[in-house]
Amino acid sequence: MKKLILLSLLAAAGAAHADVIYSNGPVVGGNGLSVLTLPATTFGFGANTTAGLAVADDFTVAAGTVWNVQSLDFFGYQTGSTGFTFTGATWSIVSGDVNTGTVVASGSGAVTNGGLQGYRVTETTLTNTQRGIYKANADVSDFQLAAGSYWLRWSLTGSLASGPWAPPTSDAREGNAAQASTTSNGSFNQLIDAGSTLTVELPFGVNGTIAAAVPEPSSYLLMLAGGLAVAGVARRRRQAQ
Repeated sequence: MKKLILLSLLAAAGAAHADVIYSNGPVVGGNGLSVLTLPATTFGFGANTTAGLAVADDFTVAAGTVWNVQSLDFFGYQTGSTGFTFTGATWSIVSGDVNTGTVVASGSGAVTNGGLQGYRVTETTLTNTQRGIYKANADVSDFQLAAGSYWLRWSLTGSLASGPWAPPTSDAREGNAAQASTTSNGSFNQLIDAGSTLTVELPFGVNGTIAAAVPEPSSYLLMLAGGLAVAGVARRRRQAQ
């Protein structure tokens, strides 16, 4: 009976939906639109695996926590699409510098349709549906990220000729998103909108669970030593009274 209960619990845990533990959005506003506002002129940035283009943006795992990553969400569009057209994603997570840091996890494979998020439009073409932004979800073999600074680097493949393109976050905030290409010899350089000459951020998501970091054995020993020292002081004080 205990074995059956344990197996049921394990099955339920395996089927559990991964929560969003980090979002570098927003992808679109409350109206379902990502509006290109002048003087900005760049609809999206090339993230086409086939063309040798990749993009990247950074994130931080807070001190005292560990992320158990189960899947990644990428957002993009292919101009003229009438549905989900993404076929695959190539990605890596780097600890430290985007170019010279240590790759702690990577993968390449098919993506699933996470749904239409909205549309990339201009201030004068708010009803244009040529650039539907979709979520492409990449299931990954579970891995952990300890506290620290990381970069997510990724590129996408799709079934249409245009793109894939990575739109900036819909709040048009400045940031340090980067892009690599064959002309840059694979090195990532900061993205800048051609019209506004401002830096950008790119939306992406990380799904899984967050747990408190477990102290190293040496930390336990220090805590134990500290506790014994405090107890010793208290005992000596009682004896001196």
